[in-house]
Amino acid sequence: MKEFAKAFYKGKAWSKCRAGYIAYRRGIDGGMCEICHEMPGYIVHHKQHITPRTINDQRVTLDWDNLQYVCKHCHDVEHGYCGKSGQSRVQFDADGNPMPPLK
Repeated sequence: MKEFAKAFYKGKAWSKCRAGYIAYRRGIDGGMCEICHEMPGYIVHHKQHITPRTINDQRVTLDWDNLQYVCKHCHDVEHGYCGKSGQSRVQFDADGNPMPPLK
């Protein structure tokens, strides 16, 4: 998680938005990935990525039109993480919460 976004992702507004969006998606198709439709959703992804410039723009950060519930693989592909070695990437639990790094 990028330093500029830590407060946002730990905040109540994101927590409520994220939980509501996951519940909505589970009601539509059981919570399947909105990209591949083959794996369960794993993380709520911002289609327009959050940047230092957009972090305070609720149309980017909290608007459901900018969100997708995606599996880890599709999220990693979207961000270009696939093929990177090592434990440098954040791992997420089944609810999309960041997990502590593996030792």
